[in-house]
Amino acid sequence: MSNSSKAVVSFIVGAAVGVAVGYFLNSDKKDELVEKLRDQSEKLKEKWRKKKDQFQDELENELA
Repeated sequence: MSNSSKAVVSFIVGAAVGVAVGYFLNSDKKDELVEKLRDQSEKLKEKWRKKKDQFQDELENELA
């Protein structure tokens, strides 16, 4: 795929994502969507914190 084709595809995908986000943010389900996104982001943060702590513990045990 040439660079110009990649640019066109990237533009189309970006536009589609923008339209979808705009639709949901202007719909009645905006609050529900925002709440789901917050919940998922909190779950991801907690998962990464646990992984980080686990990695630190393993590293400390290896260095001890």
